[in-house]
Amino acid sequence: MTTDRRGHARTKQGGPTTEREIAMRIVVVGPPPDVVFALQRARAELVAPTRATGEPIAFTFTVRVRTGGRRVNVLGPFAQGPPRKRFVYVNSGTFAGDATSCWSRRAKVPLAGVTEALVRAAAARPDACLEATIPGCAGDGGPSCATVPLLKGWTVAARKGD
Repeated sequence: MTTDRRGHARTKQGGPTTEREIAMRIVVVGPPPDVVFALQRARAELVAPTRATGEPIAFTFTVRVRTGGRRVNVLGPFAQGPPRKRFVYVNSGTFAGDATSCWSRRAKVPLAGVTEALVRAAAARPDACLEATIPGCAGDGGPSCATVPLLKGWTVAARKGD
């Protein structure tokens, strides 16, 4: 990224860029009971470990989002992977800090569906966040792992007192 003669940020493609901070929420539906889930921050920090009861689990966090140019770039300690393939980890079992669990899994929640229009809409409302819903169970009955499908894609939602 460079700046023009007026000091405005520019992408390599020449368009202006904007960086915003927005809230995101990942909702895990149908998690297997008695398994601990946690959001991963950076390489190894766990945020909000929660033991599943069968009810949905929600993780809310903040990211920086750079828009302009060809694609949205999600930044910050929760965003993992290269810019074109960013994702957020939801860990479970031992990876979520439960040393007694028989599970050691991480679900990769893709950020590819986060568009500039969604970012603008979420940033325009102080009570809004971008929300995605993922399945809590894998085909073997254990916690979801690997790259998980979004059940309804990224949407703008109310923060619900997070």
